[in-house]
Amino acid sequence: MSTATDPKPVRIGIVVGSTRVVRVGPQIAAFVRSLVEQDLKTAPVDSLSIEFETVDIGALNLPLFDEPGVPSHTDVPDGYAHEHTRAWSRRVSALDAFIFVTAQHNWGVPAGLKNAIDYLFKEWQGKPFVVVSYGGHGGTHAANALQLILGGGIRMRAADKTVNLSFPSREVTLQAVRGKDLGLSPSGRETIWSERAEDVVQLWRQLVALMTTPMKETKAAA
Repeated sequence: MSTATDPKPVRIGIVVGSTRVVRVGPQIAAFVRSLVEQDLKTAPVDSLSIEFETVDIGALNLPLFDEPGVPSHTDVPDGYAHEHTRAWSRRVSALDAFIFVTAQHNWGVPAGLKNAIDYLFKEWQGKPFVVVSYGGHGGTHAANALQLILGGGIRMRAADKTVNLSFPSREVTLQAVRGKDLGLSPSGRETIWSERAEDVVQLWRQLVALMTTPMKETKAAA
């Protein structure tokens, strides 16, 4: 039970970027979340109470951008024309930082994820984020594109590095394409990416460092 002296929770959105009907994005997002939650148990963040929310872009059912106004000119959720945009605005506004977990589609960011990002502007601005990409070649191009879109265009605060998870074999790639279970255990360690677990943890700690830097400095610079 919270009290008046408890710190306000820092709410982190773990964004599932793929919207394909057959996909492994939710599995990989859960894998990333399990690693982060394990690290928090062994290395709590001083003075921060942290909560996580999985944000599945595929479950939002946002249409192709249909707002009559420009998002960067909209200050409050009620300023949007459509309820689906207002609901999305409220959800993003309630989150303080983000872990984007994204596939790579044709060397780029999944269209549904880019569409969801482009619906809003000020709701994202100034907030810290990190990117975990995945794919047959690790999704490096998608990760780099997201760094540019979010860190440059929208002026969010980006970590210096990304984590790019490559499927270790053609067999695993085919399993992923078919949406099969990749065996990413709840422990998060003994998996096809056991050797990358520490990389995800270090990326998470970069996000923590960004979160503990006063956000007002970024807003003032913007």
